[in-house]
Amino acid sequence: MKKKHIKILLLGAGGREHAIAHKLAQSKQLQQLFIAPGNAGTAQLGINLPIKVTDFKTIKQTVLENKIDMVIVGPEDPLVNGIHDFFLTDTQLKHIAVIGPQKHAATLEGSKEFAKKFMYKHNIPTAKYKSFTKDNVSQGHAFLETLNAPYVLKADGLAAGKGVLILNDLQEAKNQLNEMLTNNKFGAASNKVVIEEFLDGIELSCFVLTDGKNYKILPYAKDYKRIGEGDKGLNTGGMGAVSPVPFADAIFLKKVEERIVKPTIKGFQKDNIPYKGFVFIGLIKVNNEPLVIEYNVRMGDPETEVVMPRIKSDLITLFKAVAEEKLDQFNLEIDKRTATTVMLVSGGYPEAYEKGKEITGINEVTESIMFHAGTKMVQDRIVTNGGRVLAITSYGKNFTEALAKSYQNITKIKFDKMNYRTDIGFDLKV
Repeated sequence: MKKKHIKILLLGAGGREHAIAHKLAQSKQLQQLFIAPGNAGTAQLGINLPIKVTDFKTIKQTVLENKIDMVIVGPEDPLVNGIHDFFLTDTQLKHIAVIGPQKHAATLEGSKEFAKKFMYKHNIPTAKYKSFTKDNVSQGHAFLETLNAPYVLKADGLAAGKGVLILNDLQEAKNQLNEMLTNNKFGAASNKVVIEEFLDGIELSCFVLTDGKNYKILPYAKDYKRIGEGDKGLNTGGMGAVSPVPFADAIFLKKVEERIVKPTIKGFQKDNIPYKGFVFIGLIKVNNEPLVIEYNVRMGDPETEVVMPRIKSDLITLFKAVAEEKLDQFNLEIDKRTATTVMLVSGGYPEAYEKGKEITGINEVTESIMFHAGTKMVQDRIVTNGGRVLAITSYGKNFTEALAKSYQNITKIKFDKMNYRTDIGFDLKV
């Protein structure tokens, strides 16, 4: 990609996309940025386009009309639906760089069973598992009886981050397996269910950017999924995040790279899985050993809101290196400061909530970066447009200092029934 100034189309509408857009906008190489569909935050950095991320036909029109040079795919849906393949097989589009893996590779997130088989094949440490359909529910019940509580049930397909159940009661686990397989609890996503042994440890997220051969490990992060204080209550898309992770020391991270990252990238090559983009590796630390919980084929949210601010290097140069398979020649610079983020959510989330609530106090925020997630502009007002609304990110010499800034700024922001966790980082030591 020889052009010095490039036009970029970023797909997505959440906090992750605003964080990526925020970083892209810092590059002198950016000529123009389009975000589809975007939110009220991305609108301040580029041009929002009212296009669905899976509407490939309209995306093609947009790319050609605006002479786009690079497409960056934020969410998983277009990847699992094959947007990269769509570009590669179209004579008008195949020269355009797409940051995001092809459909076959995206199955790592699109199918829990596919991911598990990949891990087993390449000796990547993970929990024991078996897969079941409605045709062998009774065998699923029998497998549950061989495990100790709690019991982990995962819908095989995409369920918007809500397809995992962790249950303490054996009978309840059997009942929920029936609900998933025979009553379509998660729709088509739970036509197949993966049952796993429960791993008792502390979780963290590893983010890798690969061109298919070479890789760079981005800053590690830890996110907080539950709606309630002390990690209680329903799972959400994420209520906050911290980077770096205090309990992941150099010895542990070396184990992650040698036992998990390297075999993953080599596995892509051995299995002929073309991969240009982000690999999210959900890890759990058990007795000081890393195991893989899951793969995602894009950046996590809200971890992106703490990972992107810690990347000092030019993001466009980094993505060009991915497109050209020259990632080994790229020097990735990381900010040594800690970054933390706290998510402000709509009242009722992750269950039913109302949209369209006016947000005030945004302009009063200082010393924090505010990433919009579920927001939109209505005339000259910014209103809520989702369950997770805003992510308040701050730097500090450690996570307690950074969080103090985020919480201080949160007091300035208001919208009806605003909710957030006051204990992000509660399980960490400085």
